[in-house]
Amino acid sequence: MSRFGTDYHVARSTGRCSATNDPLEPGTSCIAALCERSEDEGFDRMDYSLAAWESGARPNGLFSYWKTIVPNADERPKLLVDDAVLMDLFERLASDERPQRIAFRFVLGLILMRKKLLKFAGRKVEGSTERWLLQPRGGPDQQPPPTLEVINPQLLDQDVRELIDQLSEVLQSDL
Repeated sequence: MSRFGTDYHVARSTGRCSATNDPLEPGTSCIAALCERSEDEGFDRMDYSLAAWESGARPNGLFSYWKTIVPNADERPKLLVDDAVLMDLFERLASDERPQRIAFRFVLGLILMRKKLLKFAGRKVEGSTERWLLQPRGGPDQQPPPTLEVINPQLLDQDVRELIDQLSEVLQSDL
């Protein structure tokens, strides 16, 4: 069992509107919201119909949200979040010093590097803390963007796999 398998969990979508409890029908647009839990460092995913969201329904602890389409039950789940949402999650976690959030951000950084949105630009070590320096990819005519730092929490392979699985549960959907 990894360090994050039982302590860190992101709840899956229920397939129902969190405001009205009505089912979210396949093929319709909805708002997926990532919410911080008050009792631990985890996140909950809550989905809202567009009508409920537009009427002002918002969850407590709102951390991030995105518009998505409810998939058909027989479709293979696919990534329902665009690159801008991933970068926003990565940036919003920058100042959070809780160990599990540091690990979550690190794994997001790995995903963003794999997607070629960030590139590894080096590392620096301060005492026992290693920080990776990441450079956002810019266009050919743009000024180089500022270097971002992410703490390397020294995760085991199993930790990374479990955190990626948890992130996938929130970003993909089997509604």
